[in-house]
Amino acid sequence: MGGRTFVVLAGLLLVVVGLSKSLFIISETERGLLLRFGEVVDADLKPGLHLKMPVVNSVTKFDARVQTLDSRPSDYLTLEKKSLIVDSFIKWRIADVRTYYTATSGDEFRASDLLSSRMDSRLRNKFGRRTLNEVVSGDREEMMVNLTRELNEITKEELGIEVVDVRVKRIELPTSVSQSVYDRMRTEREREARELRSKGNELAEGIRADADRQKTVLLAEAFREAELTRGDGDAIAASTYALAYNKDAEFYSFYRSLDAYKSTFSNKGDVMVLDPKGDFFKYLNSSEGRK
Repeated sequence: MGGRTFVVLAGLLLVVVGLSKSLFIISETERGLLLRFGEVVDADLKPGLHLKMPVVNSVTKFDARVQTLDSRPSDYLTLEKKSLIVDSFIKWRIADVRTYYTATSGDEFRASDLLSSRMDSRLRNKFGRRTLNEVVSGDREEMMVNLTRELNEITKEELGIEVVDVRVKRIELPTSVSQSVYDRMRTEREREARELRSKGNELAEGIRADADRQKTVLLAEAFREAELTRGDGDAIAASTYALAYNKDAEFYSFYRSLDAYKSTFSNKGDVMVLDPKGDFFKYLNSSEGRK
């Protein structure tokens, strides 16, 4: 009885070990490849539980998520033969498991090297066709989009890799040429500043001249209107005096004489030598104003 139980337990153990060697799981974040003595049998294993033959079959799993390849900073030449230090990265994922395995033997480091070399050659071509200003300006965004598309077409066919995105993190000038470029940029900005100041001064002079002209015109018009108003006032005053004189000439003469006395004797220190019988004192000598 004991021997039979041992045999049953040993059989169950062999079954469990056999099943553990025969069953495998592909998760949602993985891509699987089934091999038979190193030859690809199934390159599209779906997520879930699968069965294989121990010893005969083997399974290789790959990460199906988007991965980042951070390239080393490299030197590139622009169209003007100016050296730039470019730091970039690539977002990629496996698109075709069979092609990926055939090209890289499933080695992620090998895949990174192949992808990096293709990225480097394409970047070198892109920078070599553009000036420094085009690389640094908004043209860089268009360049990255085109580079992603071109690189993706090549890597899908040769490596089974889909390039999701290519980005340039940083563009720097070598230390040997940085200062000269900064000096040239400073000189250019100073020239632009001088031009702007010159245009501003010219505009200011024009505004001042126009303001002076308007001031002269306004003063002339104001003086003319003042003279016209003064002339109208003098005419009205003369007309008023004439009407008053015609109504009572004697009273008007008396009033004017009082006004003359007031103006003449306003200062006690004034001395006048006149004939007492002259017309100036006629209203002082006679209340009727006659001699």
